[in-house]
Amino acid sequence: MDSKILSNTYQKVADLIKKSHSILVITGAGISADSGLPTYRGVGGIYENQNTEDGLAIEDALSIEMFYKNPILVWKYIQQLVVASEDKTYNDAHKILAEIEKEKHRFWILTQNVDGFHIDAGSKNVIEIHGNLKHLVCNHCGYREELKTYKNISLPPYCPQCNHILKPDVVLFGELLSIDKITLLQKELFKGFDLYLVIGTSGVFPYIYEPIFHAIYRKIPTIEINPTKTIFSSKVNIYLPERASHALKKIWEYYK
Repeated sequence: MDSKILSNTYQKVADLIKKSHSILVITGAGISADSGLPTYRGVGGIYENQNTEDGLAIEDALSIEMFYKNPILVWKYIQQLVVASEDKTYNDAHKILAEIEKEKHRFWILTQNVDGFHIDAGSKNVIEIHGNLKHLVCNHCGYREELKTYKNISLPPYCPQCNHILKPDVVLFGELLSIDKITLLQKELFKGFDLYLVIGTSGVFPYIYEPIFHAIYRKIPTIEINPTKTIFSSKVNIYLPERASHALKKIWEYYK
C-alpha cells in the first residue's frame, strides 16, 4: 500500500475503534507470529503437507482417539508444540488489545491460539476456544492443573491423584469444543457488537468465519489484519495486509 493510503487506513481503523462501545476481536496464529511462534495448521501445522516421523498424518497423531489409544505418542508431538512456545511470550499486538479492552464497555477476544498470550498480556474477556497448552486435565478423575512452565515437569505428565496420563486442555483433532465456551460465545454474539476485528487467521472453522460473515451481511463494520489474503479480505470494510504487531502499533499511535 502507498504510505499515504496506509496512514489514512490506520486513522480510519483507529476512529472505528474509538467510536465503538462493543468490539469482538477474533485472532489466530498470525497474532503470535511476531512472538516467534510458527503459524500452526490446527494444533499441529508444523507438519503441514507432510506426515509425522511415525508415518501418521498429524490429524491422527494429535487426535483424541489416539490419546485414548496411545497417549505417550500424542505427548511426543504435543512436546514439540511445548518446545516451540516455552520461551516465547506475548508481543505488542497482544498488549495493545489488552489496553483497548480497558477503555471499552464490552470487549471480547475469541482466539484459536493455545499459547495463552492474550491472558498473559492482561486481557480479561478471552474465549480460548481451542484451550490453553499450560492447562492440564485428567480425563479419568477430573483433576486439573495450571502450569506456569513445562520446564520443571517430565513428559508425559501423570495425574497425582490416579496416576493416569494427563491431557493438555486443548482441543485435539476429532474432539468436541467446550460447551461452556461455545455457550459464552453465543451469549456474547447474541448481544451483538459495534465492530468486528479479525487478526491473523484464515478462518477455516465455522465458529470463526460465521461471526464475521454475519456482521458483513448486517453491514456492521469489519476489519481484517493479515499479510496473507483470506476468505475475509475482499469482503470486510477494511483490509490491512500487514503483520499484526506492526499494524496494531500504527493504529495505536492514531488511537491515543
